Amino acid sequence: MGLLIKLSNKKIEDLEIYFEFTVDKILEGKLIAFPTNSVYGIGGNPFDKNLINRIYEIKYRDRDKGFLLLVADLEEAKKIAEFNKEAEILAKKYWPGQLTLILKQKPENKFPPELTANQQTIGLRVPENKIILTILGYLKKRGSFGGIIGTSANFSGEPPATDAEEISKNFFGLIDLIIDGGESKSKIPTTIVDCTGKELRFLREGKISKEEILNYLKEYKGGIE
Repeated sequence: MGLLIKLSNKKIEDLEIYFEFTVDKILEGKLIAFPTNSVYGIGGNPFDKNLINRIYEIKYRDRDKGFLLLVADLEEAKKIAEFNKEAEILAKKYWPGQLTLILKQKPENKFPPELTANQQTIGLRVPENKIILTILGYLKKRGSFGGIIGTSANFSGEPPATDAEEISKNFFGLIDLIIDGGESKSKIPTTIVDCTGKELRFLREGKISKEEILNYLKEYKGGIE
């Protein structure tokens, strides 16, 4: 049976003991569920092969589909991924926020190949939800990599959970720690943009539209020419 911690309607500055406890669990290889401003996610230490395999099994997820990571900030993202000009522009504009970027991994990465389904690319996002963003910051302060696996809290092919109660029912006994941050705000999955080619590829359009992103890039580039 997993543990559920209710953090909704509490001030971030009053939650240090819970954040430290959560970081301990992540570093121990435990599976956690957590809020984001889109939908709830599950994840943990991206360097832990056993945890990665456990998530595949729990979600009934195809092994040819890797996992995205949530990171504390752009600095942490640059430790593991290569940013071209467009990717950096978008990260600085939309992070923290509802945009996931697909980037080329740095060759020196030590992630198990199962994390990205043996791909040389990786999906990254800096979340704007204060609870999970603070936890990522605590990881970084500990001297660990400030990032965790961030996959939607659902069985593959089913709608993602938008509150902790739904996770408790669907994943009863399968998750070590559930962080209850209240109901998700938008309930819309993030926009995913592949930045690894010569042109951007929009893999999923969420709260941030393709049109908005392309217009912003056009205006940005026009302003520096």
